[in-house]
Amino acid sequence: MNSGEFDHIPMIDVSALYGANENAKRALAEECRSILQDIGFAYITKHHVPVALIDQVREEARQFFNLPLVDKNAIAINRWHRGYMAPNSSTIVTSSVAEVSKPNQSESLLVLHELTPDDPDVLAGKPLQGPNQWPDQQPTLRSTVLDYVEQIQDLAQRMTELLAICLGLPADYFKPHFERPTTFLRLLHYPPQPVEEGLFGSAPHTDYGFITLLAQDDVGGLEVRNNAGDWIAAPPVTGSFVMNVGDMLSHWSGGLFTSTPHRVINTTGRERYSQPFFFDPGMESIIAPVVGDAEVEPIRYGDYLMERLDKNYNYRHQAAPG
Repeated sequence: MNSGEFDHIPMIDVSALYGANENAKRALAEECRSILQDIGFAYITKHHVPVALIDQVREEARQFFNLPLVDKNAIAINRWHRGYMAPNSSTIVTSSVAEVSKPNQSESLLVLHELTPDDPDVLAGKPLQGPNQWPDQQPTLRSTVLDYVEQIQDLAQRMTELLAICLGLPADYFKPHFERPTTFLRLLHYPPQPVEEGLFGSAPHTDYGFITLLAQDDVGGLEVRNNAGDWIAAPPVTGSFVMNVGDMLSHWSGGLFTSTPHRVINTTGRERYSQPFFFDPGMESIIAPVVGDAEVEPIRYGDYLMERLDKNYNYRHQAAPG
């Protein structure tokens, strides 16, 4: 098989990340480097995020999306990109993968990094630095989600060390960029969709940031594009996360790691629920290649992110709720 012409998504056992055996971590890094270079996607297994907590978040999401529309709209997405997004609210016009003209067939609840009202970035009015929104009708959602974010963020921080080793860097190389990470937990509901040309649950795209850790239900529908242009299914694997490289990690690696296009099509006739966690550097981080072409321009992550949010989300084209 040629590089990038994969026909399945491999699995990576990350149990070594929780131990002190440096040889095991280096061996894991070698395996990980090859997969992320050729594919950019992998199933992460043997992590320490409790499966019961993953399932609990999914159940909370299911209950939220079953609320009456008036209750969901009461926490409509605010200018800090937090809250409820109704179906047909986003069209991925910045996609480098396809001409996208139809909105995604999904609804979502977006929870970003939790901030206190007296946080300096909140007081300064910086982009995306504002309050999360929680439904009054579902008092357990907040505590469940914040517990989950804490657990999965621990895994993501360990992954930054592994990825640094993959690139021949000190394990703590990325640490300064993730002292105050930009995090997104997106609880997603994909209703059954018709078979229609150009209509997707999530249109073909690459992710903006560093890494994504996705928990799926048992419905399926996620597909990943290889270099031959074939769409390869990434079916659910119980207890795993689907991890993928985002644009910023690809840029950081000088293009060594692939930010691979992917999409969701839910024509199963069933409701689909998923919970991607996007783990990204701080908004002020300057991303410059650490390997490869030194002449590639650095990117300020906050600028890159806000450009894409401004173009892809309907609410940012009008006055957003406070």
